[in-house]
Amino acid sequence: MPKYRWLRWLTYLLVFWIALGISLAGGSEISSDYDLSTGQGLVAGLAQGSALMLALWLPAPAWALSLAATVTTALTVRPHLAETTGPDPSWPWSTPAVLAHSVVFLLLALRVPARKVIAALVVTGLATVVLQVGIDATGYSGTGTVAIALFAVAVVVGIALRGRREARTRLVEQETITAEERARRTLLEERSRIARELHDVVAHHMSVISIQAQVAPHLVEDPSEELKENLDGIRQNALEALTELRRVLGVLRSENPDDPYGLGEPGTGSAPQSPQPTLDRLDALIENTRAAGLRVATDIRGTAPPYPPGVELSAYRIIQEALSNALRHAPGSAVRVEITHFPRGLYLGVINSRPERPVPPSPGTGHGLLGMRERATMLGGHLTATPTLHGGFSVSAFLPRDGTADPDDTEPVEPDGSVTPVFGPGVFEIEAPRPTTGEENP
Repeated sequence: MPKYRWLRWLTYLLVFWIALGISLAGGSEISSDYDLSTGQGLVAGLAQGSALMLALWLPAPAWALSLAATVTTALTVRPHLAETTGPDPSWPWSTPAVLAHSVVFLLLALRVPARKVIAALVVTGLATVVLQVGIDATGYSGTGTVAIALFAVAVVVGIALRGRREARTRLVEQETITAEERARRTLLEERSRIARELHDVVAHHMSVISIQAQVAPHLVEDPSEELKENLDGIRQNALEALTELRRVLGVLRSENPDDPYGLGEPGTGSAPQSPQPTLDRLDALIENTRAAGLRVATDIRGTAPPYPPGVELSAYRIIQEALSNALRHAPGSAVRVEITHFPRGLYLGVINSRPERPVPPSPGTGHGLLGMRERATMLGGHLTATPTLHGGFSVSAFLPRDGTADPDDTEPVEPDGSVTPVFGPGVFEIEAPRPTTGEENP
């Protein structure tokens, strides 16, 4: 994060000065302890310093470089250990090498999973044992045990710091999720409160208006036809407003805050800014689908009566989602869109043939079909979606004309042979009549 950038650069600067000190002062110490030339000591020191700097970005290669430099230096000076003057030198790990390798192990443990760091520690220990015990050498002060102990401490500290950092990250993520859930719950509670207020206040008054408009003609002797028509219009508007209000209440009590009005474009999760589409805009939708690569034929029968806005919007969305599914799962197929206007409601059918080419598996989430069924059920209708015998798919729906289910409507609809109701009123199974546009029948 930006506010911690200065700490990162401070770490880089500190490691740089440690690496520089090991490269220069450490190189001089190595040359004097092992009776090497100044150039040889400087090369050994630079190798350790370079490994330390490399560990900031690539800790695993840095560990390998530091260990290789130490082993190479130890093997180089082993034949001359007994010939050195002064106190016995530290071998196989010199003081600069121990310091550099410890810091490398610390950075490695901060960046690499614990099992890999422990594996690197085991390899370092084995190399140290082979050098100090397995190779015959004299005239030195053994540093293997101290070096391995310091490396183990660095590994433990690094693993602890890494675990603490990961725990803090998980805690922040959990707090973020909790805050989002709290905000979502608050939003749902607010929407439920608004729904209750609408139900208790607005719905009550609209019901009173409807009843009064129905009773008013009986309170006047010989009411005029104009008065009856006006009062009947008031009652019908009140009933339609009640129907739309019940629909809005159902949406407010739902758990989808991304689409608060249930009118968003399929898959967008938000309500569009433009006016909501009706059946008059189906031609543009079908033309866009044809442009995307589907052969779409239409079969529209009957005269369209004036439908409530909710019925027209849901019919448009059901056809839109069905065509979208055909584009996604059956590219290049032939599609027939059927719209039949009955006295009691609106029949919709979208049937596609099998795809022209193999389609990669795309199980999807099922939200599209669920949304279509919810729209139909919300209006008192029904919807079925099933595969066809020829490898295609069929979506059929029936929406009541006024957007509400008729409890007395128990007899099946009998359209003129185009569809056959098999699942109850308003739900049809397509018998696949040929379209009147001359396109291929899917």
